[in-house]
Amino acid sequence: MNAHATNTARQPWNRDESRDPDASGFYRTWRRLHLPSLRLRVSERKLLLFIVDALLINGALATALAVRSLQFQNGSAVSLIKWFITLTLVWAGSALFFDIYNLARAASTFVGLRGGMAAALTTAILYTFIPVLTPPLSTRSFLFLFTMLAVGTIGTWRLLYARIFAQPWFKQQALVVGAGWAGQTLARALQAAPEVETNPFRGTGYRLVGYIDDDPDTWNTRVDGVPVLGASQDLVDLAQQMGVDEIIVAITHRHAIDTALFDGLLRCRELGLRLTTMPVIYERLLGRVPVDHIGRDLQVVVPMEELPHERAYQLLKRCIDLAFGLLALVVVSLIVPWVAACNALTSPGPLFYRQKRVGRGGRIFEMVKFRSMVPDAECHTGAIWACAGDDRITPAGRILRKTRLDELPQAINILRGEMSLIGPRPERPEFVEQLAREIPFYRARHAVRPGITGWAQVQFEYGNSMDDAKTKLEYDLYYVKHAGPLLDARIALTTLPVMLALRGL
Repeated sequence: MNAHATNTARQPWNRDESRDPDASGFYRTWRRLHLPSLRLRVSERKLLLFIVDALLINGALATALAVRSLQFQNGSAVSLIKWFITLTLVWAGSALFFDIYNLARAASTFVGLRGGMAAALTTAILYTFIPVLTPPLSTRSFLFLFTMLAVGTIGTWRLLYARIFAQPWFKQQALVVGAGWAGQTLARALQAAPEVETNPFRGTGYRLVGYIDDDPDTWNTRVDGVPVLGASQDLVDLAQQMGVDEIIVAITHRHAIDTALFDGLLRCRELGLRLTTMPVIYERLLGRVPVDHIGRDLQVVVPMEELPHERAYQLLKRCIDLAFGLLALVVVSLIVPWVAACNALTSPGPLFYRQKRVGRGGRIFEMVKFRSMVPDAECHTGAIWACAGDDRITPAGRILRKTRLDELPQAINILRGEMSLIGPRPERPEFVEQLAREIPFYRARHAVRPGITGWAQVQFEYGNSMDDAKTKLEYDLYYVKHAGPLLDARIALTTLPVMLALRGL
């Protein structure tokens, strides 16, 4: 934004609507009656989905108990509470597994319906096989009724959500301050075609009503389909007149904000409007930290608060790592003969592959994997990223990589304390030096132990370019900033379908 606005800055949003054929749609909203707001925030949408889901799944159980048996009437209060709490926890795990609280997926009629029904069916099946904590399932009719009610009600609700809550009256109205690179990046993501299922912003309920920018050349124009409505002096009036819910500051170097604009932002907050920044919106909706749009703002990347549960979380995570490491070693011992036999037949050579990687604090360690490539795969090329269809991968290695079983020997690294089950994937030293020079904040990912699986691995396909490395870093920094038991559980549960779908490289 140009900090030196002129007095003509008020002209654009007072212009004659006849000069912009699309302007009337925006300005008619100023004159509408002030009805109770139905616009749902991101957190409110997720909470609404979970509450209704939990009520419906528990309602299905209560109805089945009441209709098909006397257990509902005769069960003690303690038993009833135990049954319904267990069901809610099983539902939460199934929902995470199918990623049905991803708002982009929930907004799609087909994907939302399919995911909701699959989660309900999985919940009913798992609940059936849990002893003690669930009611005695004495008849097949009870199980059938419970399953049909759960799948039917959840499917109907998810269908209604996808069809109703994508309507305009449920969307948050946002005004963006800054029509430059950061503002355009946000607009392009939010304005992407709604039929594209991969658009992560779809269904989050944001509608950009316009830009504020002090560059006169942008006035009376549209940037990525969004009109530039005026300058910083117009901010307060525009926000009030247009019924805006949120002001998004899309200025990378926010310390250089003009005094008039700063006062306008404070005035908007005084009026009760929410203020946020482009990186916060990007992170909230996409699960990534936009490294190109945060300047040198360390608090966007590095956790600044002292959390009381931090030590307890680290202790719990280490205990889980040790338990997983011991269990994984048992699995490794069982599959070693089969992997060795397949390698001997298709690509004779070492069973295991050791490679130097960069771990926590930038320390170098040797990561252990089942060998999945031909021996001396880089003798002629030097260190390069693997890619789809890589001809260096052996037939046995292709299966190992698809199922992620080649990672299991890293249990040794976990037991040594060099790695964790969940964390950013460790990179090779040769690549780290290059990436750290070209990508801001790259070394911040070394603040935690690297992992076998991580947030970037379940959210992003395997990458082999600098742009892909930057995208993966954005996911890794999000994990470094928000690491906790809930995020770890989500990553672990999301890793399972990735393995089952054979989506490894």
